[in-house]
Amino acid sequence: REAQLFVEKFEGALGKGKGKKFYAYKVMMTKKWMKFQRDFENFKTACIPWEMKIKEIESHFGSSVASYFIFLRWMYGINMILFGLTFGLVMVPEALMGKPYGSLPRKTVPRAEEASAMNFATLWDFSGFAQYSVLFYGYYNNQRTIGWLKFRMPLSYFLVGVGTIGYSFMIVIRTMARNANEEGGGDDTSFNFSWKMFTSWDYLIGNPETADNKFASITTSFKEAIVEEQESRKEENIHLTRFLRVLANFLALCTLAGSGYLIFFVVRRSQKFALEGLENYGWWERNEVNMVMSLLGMFCPTLFDVISSLENYHPRIALRWQLGRIFALFLGNLYTFIIALMDEINLKASYLLTFIIFNMHLEEEKIVKYNMTIWEASLYNGTIPENSTAPPIQVDPADVPRGPCWETMVGQEFVRLTVSDTMTTYITILIGDFLRAVFVRFFNYCWCWDLEYGFPSYSEFDISGNVLGLIFNQGMIWMGSFYAPCLPAINVFRLHTSMYLQCWAVMCCNVPQERVFKASRSNNFYMAMLLFILFLSTLPAVYTIVSIPPSFDCGPFSGKTRMFEVISETLEHDFPSWFGKVFGYASNPGLILPFILLMVLSIYYLNATSKSYKEANLELKKKLQSVRDSEL
Repeated sequence: REAQLFVEKFEGALGKGKGKKFYAYKVMMTKKWMKFQRDFENFKTACIPWEMKIKEIESHFGSSVASYFIFLRWMYGINMILFGLTFGLVMVPEALMGKPYGSLPRKTVPRAEEASAMNFATLWDFSGFAQYSVLFYGYYNNQRTIGWLKFRMPLSYFLVGVGTIGYSFMIVIRTMARNANEEGGGDDTSFNFSWKMFTSWDYLIGNPETADNKFASITTSFKEAIVEEQESRKEENIHLTRFLRVLANFLALCTLAGSGYLIFFVVRRSQKFALEGLENYGWWERNEVNMVMSLLGMFCPTLFDVISSLENYHPRIALRWQLGRIFALFLGNLYTFIIALMDEINLKASYLLTFIIFNMHLEEEKIVKYNMTIWEASLYNGTIPENSTAPPIQVDPADVPRGPCWETMVGQEFVRLTVSDTMTTYITILIGDFLRAVFVRFFNYCWCWDLEYGFPSYSEFDISGNVLGLIFNQGMIWMGSFYAPCLPAINVFRLHTSMYLQCWAVMCCNVPQERVFKASRSNNFYMAMLLFILFLSTLPAVYTIVSIPPSFDCGPFSGKTRMFEVISETLEHDFPSWFGKVFGYASNPGLILPFILLMVLSIYYLNATSKSYKEANLELKKKLQSVRDSEL
């Protein structure tokens, strides 16, 4: 009866009955649909940027090195969004609808700087025409609306600056949550070698190059599993290990303290040079702070790597210690740099105040500002304030006196530091990796010892230094993009070229690490450090927005006592009065503080619930494992 039912059901496939053609058509369409789905999945994989390059690197160098390039690709996507926001909502509207170059003093190179404004050295230092362009904060006008669209430039500038920070927080936390869900919990190492031996090969591979990559990937995964097994069974002299680890931490602290003192010393020298006039000094004195920070970022990670060899940690734990030490180094350098900028701003302010005290009274300073207001009104509006009887003054914008624009100065410093860090990275790759590999490759035959296995040998890929370099650079982008809208564009170009250059360097100039380890749990560690540097990077920007008054004659917030006043101005002019009252009640600290407390309690409750669920899953997994072992 079962055979008869089978024949009746599939008689079309057996060549009998009326459904033969329909069944053959159905089978053919099913196969074509499955082939289309497989080809579409391959197409989606091919559309992921640099996916095949990263897979090739992972097959030869392991998941630990591949995790850096995956992190680099993720950072590239984030910076593309930031670039789209700043370029589309700030730079393009100002360039198309704002007043053109030469119409305002803030949009015009001063007469004293016109002769050298287009020199390569001036443009490379982001001065001259680069300084008075949409690249920096000071170029933007403080008009509420610009162009025929009535585009609100000051409001857009403020909201884009706040929105980029908010979007960055959201995407980093979301990525950390997704990684935590993917990792799960427990230990899945039961019969690990048997699974790798009998199920690793992909029998659909038909390309010899793909087969070679898959072979290298399986070999690397075996090395990773062997290292994990060896580390779990290793016995060590606990007293000697503790002594060496204490010694290593002491040496690392000494290195950090020496780095901090060196930066402090260089900053003091730079302030001295600024007082005496930088035009009296050479290129090194003008760029001493940036170069010292770049050199410390180049050589200190190597020193930390030598120190970490004393500790004898598991490779994954050693990587985290290395990342923590380099993170402390970069963070100290970054905040020392910020303090230096603030000191320089205060120094210039005090110098200007001293000049005013010795040469004019404060009342005369008010008169100068008032005269500048009359000039601008007569030149650009064609009118004079009602309490003035002076005739209209026609003055070229290049000749109008202007005050210092500290926001543009801060933005220039961040752009210079980003460019110098990029150049240092590229030079390190070309000299430290490429030329070293060429020397070892061609001089090994005629040297006194084996260069490949002795000194200098081929270099290994420095995971910790490169990851921290990415995080440190991204912190500078978050911190400086409010003062220099061009920073996300510069970082996109840097990440794009770094992906190709470092992929080429790691495949041509580097060798796999001696102790290959699995880095499946490193992604969230990278994200945690990125979240921490994001939080620390927002503090100076928030402080300047809330506490420091903007420059009085440059930037979209000139004329206001605080930058955030653009919100209240928009609510007053563009929204009904009841909406302003509702917003005022909603921003009342008496309502915000209980809301924040409720959020903290909710996060604590959800975190405790998540931990209890994870523990319950682990217990259930252990019970299933014990039942399976008892059945065997």
